[in-house]
Amino acid sequence: MAPRPLELSAALAVAALIGAPLAAVIWRAGALSALGPADWAAIRFSVVQALLSAALSVALAVPAARALARRRFPGRGLLVTLLGAPFILPVIVAVLGLLAVFGQNGLVSRGLAVLGLPPLQIYGLHGVVLAHVFFNLPLATRLILQGWLSIPAERFRLAAGLGLSPGAVLRILEWPMLRQVAPGAFVAIFVICLSSFAVALTLGGGPAATTVELAIYQAFRFDFDLGRAALLALVQLALAGAAALLALHVAVPQAIGAGLDRVVPRWDAQGLAARALDSAWLALVAAFLLTPLAMIVLNGAPGLLSLPGPVWQAAGHSLAVALASTALCLAFALPLCTRWGDLVGLAGIAVSPLVLGTGLFLLLRPVADPLALALPVTAMVNALMSLPFALRALRPELDGIRADYGRLAQGLGLTGRWFWWRVALPRLRRPLGFAAGLTAALSMGDLGVIALFADPERATLPLQMYRLMGAYRMDEAAGAALLLLALSLALFWAFDRGGRVRAEA
Repeated sequence: MAPRPLELSAALAVAALIGAPLAAVIWRAGALSALGPADWAAIRFSVVQALLSAALSVALAVPAARALARRRFPGRGLLVTLLGAPFILPVIVAVLGLLAVFGQNGLVSRGLAVLGLPPLQIYGLHGVVLAHVFFNLPLATRLILQGWLSIPAERFRLAAGLGLSPGAVLRILEWPMLRQVAPGAFVAIFVICLSSFAVALTLGGGPAATTVELAIYQAFRFDFDLGRAALLALVQLALAGAAALLALHVAVPQAIGAGLDRVVPRWDAQGLAARALDSAWLALVAAFLLTPLAMIVLNGAPGLLSLPGPVWQAAGHSLAVALASTALCLAFALPLCTRWGDLVGLAGIAVSPLVLGTGLFLLLRPVADPLALALPVTAMVNALMSLPFALRALRPELDGIRADYGRLAQGLGLTGRWFWWRVALPRLRRPLGFAAGLTAALSMGDLGVIALFADPERATLPLQMYRLMGAYRMDEAAGAALLLLALSLALFWAFDRGGRVRAEA
């Protein structure tokens, strides 16, 4: 129903914004033989940490999701809702929370000191994997929980009627579901961890824990070796593209079956041992997820009101970038809510922000000062990175609107912009609010392209916070982390709430 020229213009604009930087990267790249030992080490580390992070996240998520599927208790809905927090939690904020718990002076290390044991060493491969599990365990739990909920309740009732043991229920009903759902969750998390930047930058601990994306940043920022940065960008694109193609073959299936809206007691999980095991897993997951957030609040509250001026200036920059990213993302997403438009938007998944940033620097350098355009470029790249999430939120709703009201709108002459204004947009307020809130929160906490372009006068809040951490001004960094967390959550809540007010069902 959208005007065809508008769809075509949006598709061409997105393709150009992705393709032109990639073309610049390809043009500047040298032969693969130019990769040195340090580059191959970065590639190996990227793949190894992504494999470990995905495997641990899925392995820990299986018992947690099973416990959530088998138990009903006060606060269960709130706990499930909190599992979505990593999608909007700024990476640099979460890292500071993890340091407060697992760092050398963190809660766990203090407890070990009481027992006469040495403190934890969080920097290195194990620190990167720990952070990635923290981010992606909730995602894996949500994905696998959907698989458990897709098993029709009548099958569990039949299993109880047949007197099947818990082991038989696991073997006959639950294991086949896990074989379908777990590989998709694994690949999705692998893709996310493969292009790690902020986590490796803060917790890598040295050259031995360098990812490809961090190597791009180092080649550009410190060595000013554009050829090596472009070549590494191509390697990053190839790895992400291969993982994305693999994800298409092991995608998480849709929930199917009858009786999904009925809650049936799990007679196979009524024993004391099963109850204790489920309770233990849920308690561990909740403590692992919520303790770092609580430490961010406790550590940051004292220094929040005494933050220096550059931090507040950086907060203003981040707000401007987040709002601009949101407007750009929605301007691209609405016209692209078609089958072929969806494919154009999803092309950005395989391209990391640093790859686009490297290409944009190559394009801008001959005609303008890239540092002067740091904030607009960051807003544009963040919009492209959020586009697939916005399309996923908007397209199913818009498809339903077209199916329900398309013929009637055509009969009444409501086509083109009138269809959007009178029919589509009023019914898209809810998903539009969610997509806008998600885009704004993700952009607010991004530490990627801005690390390539920014100078001290144009820093965003995540970059300013990272600089405070590097200068060992940890009290101010903790206050900045709390400010960043509050602003990210406030943006998400404001947009999401705005989309729900007077929204039609």
